[in-house]
Amino acid sequence: MSLVFQPSQNIVRLKESATLAVAAKARALKAAGKSIIDLGAGEPDFDTPVFIREAAVEAMNAGHTHYTATEGVLPLREAIAADANRIQVQGTPVTPAEVVVSNGSKQSLYNACVCCFGPGDEVLVPTPSWTSYYEMIELARAVSVPVFGDPANSLKVTADQLAAAATPRTRGLMLNSPSNPTGAVYSRAELTAILTLAAERGWWVIADEIYLRIAYEGGAQSALEVAPTRENLIVINGVAKAYAMTGWRIGWSIAPVAVSKAMTAFQSHTTSNPSSISQYATLAALARRDEADAAVNTMVQAFRERRDAVVSALRAFPSVRYVHPAGAFYVYVNVEGFRGADDPGATFAAAVLEEHGVAVVPGSAFLTPGWIRASYATTQSVAVDGVTRIARCLTQ
Repeated sequence: MSLVFQPSQNIVRLKESATLAVAAKARALKAAGKSIIDLGAGEPDFDTPVFIREAAVEAMNAGHTHYTATEGVLPLREAIAADANRIQVQGTPVTPAEVVVSNGSKQSLYNACVCCFGPGDEVLVPTPSWTSYYEMIELARAVSVPVFGDPANSLKVTADQLAAAATPRTRGLMLNSPSNPTGAVYSRAELTAILTLAAERGWWVIADEIYLRIAYEGGAQSALEVAPTRENLIVINGVAKAYAMTGWRIGWSIAPVAVSKAMTAFQSHTTSNPSSISQYATLAALARRDEADAAVNTMVQAFRERRDAVVSALRAFPSVRYVHPAGAFYVYVNVEGFRGADDPGATFAAAVLEEHGVAVVPGSAFLTPGWIRASYATTQSVAVDGVTRIARCLTQ
């Protein structure tokens, strides 16, 4: 008897990552010999700094090639705690016992969702947001509740909007600043109001701060700096974006000890520890601060210059609307009404790829179909050429 695969109820509604799908399509077109400007990328185009790569080699040669503690090696967790404590952490200092190291911040986010949410729970998601938030919440058998931001406020949500969207079943909130896909950055006052509301309502806050160091206008605030309490706060970070270490797959969570113990137990049955070599490379990135800061600052300065050039190029087309990118490395462009399509973002993404050779991510991936996301994590000339083609496609 032949067996026909039927997706289980765990994944029946799961959607493919739209950002990864765009990247795969762009690679396929390039492999077929077509000239494509890929602005769908969600990763820095820089190489990992040399001293970090050398630390990985040293770790291998020193024999750090075996299993580690599920939650990560103690020296790395100490370095993560120390790094967090360099900012003005509210309450008692962060300790290594609150830190769990995972296979990228994506796993840290998923661990948090599974351990904190379950059937019947509702989780507020400021929208647009990174596509995987919604899927992670659903995989945890909870319900994602999009809360749509106002374009006049860079598509950010307010505490009042979150309060209005809440129900007695609201259990938590996803928070991301600087934001993917918009590049918007929440101010200290905005974050304070949201975190105060969550504390008053008893909601878990999962704060994704993977782009924290990539901010251009006065820096970005960490939830650790402004939260009235850390009892309901889970902060997620990693080395993928700021340190150009996407392939090393190291992220971490900082959470109350009871939550961290639960996340460690869950991870012990899924992946166990993250790569030992990657952990020691990350230790170098965090512990050798002078070298790391020099490398990160150089990359962020390059991103800032590209941001300025991209914004300048878009200003040449006054009718084109976009969110001002104050952080991360994306620009979110409004394409509402494009060719009268029901899903203008998807229609535009297909048209600009076919007619202008530019790959972008449709806004439907982030539950805002009237928009598209373009990344300027590429050379400045390529980024400017790409957004100029986008603007021409939109206005021709």
